[in-house]
Amino acid sequence: METKIKSQLLDKQGLEETISRMAKQILDENPDISNMVVIGMRTRGAHLARRISEIIFSTRGIQSALGFLDVTFYRDDFRIRLKQPNVQVTNIPFSIDEKNVVLVDDVLFTGRTVRAALDALMDFGRPALIQLVVLVDRGRRELPIQPNVTGKIFKTLQKEEIQVRMEEEDGEDGVFLVEIV
Repeated sequence: METKIKSQLLDKQGLEETISRMAKQILDENPDISNMVVIGMRTRGAHLARRISEIIFSTRGIQSALGFLDVTFYRDDFRIRLKQPNVQVTNIPFSIDEKNVVLVDDVLFTGRTVRAALDALMDFGRPALIQLVVLVDRGRRELPIQPNVTGKIFKTLQKEEIQVRMEEEDGEDGVFLVEIV
């Protein structure tokens, strides 16, 4: 599947400002962060979670536990869609029992990946609360999934996608609207 960039929605500065605002909103909704853990969904959600965690630390001086979740084997289209799955490491080296889990992903679309993440998290324990944080909500939900914190809302057409690029993974920061050709 080939894609073509239609437009840049956020540049490096816009992305940084959006992430900073999201971190502040998380802090507003979680005044006591002593029971909070941040878990990023692989791949770009993990980088986003790390950046949010760094902002929380610099703001409050408290380091929240940071983990990373791969949902490959929890996806409902695993056998249909992925011929050679790109399985990455899940690293949650702490208990999530009775914790306030901040689950971070880059793009929310149908809700199916988030559903898979919720299933995966339940295998790690029973959180007191799960808050969904997404950089971009592109609409077109197939499941009743709603984020608690959203960086930006960009509605897309059927033949469009949102592509998030992060320095750690892609060598540059930005959010792009791409067309599937």
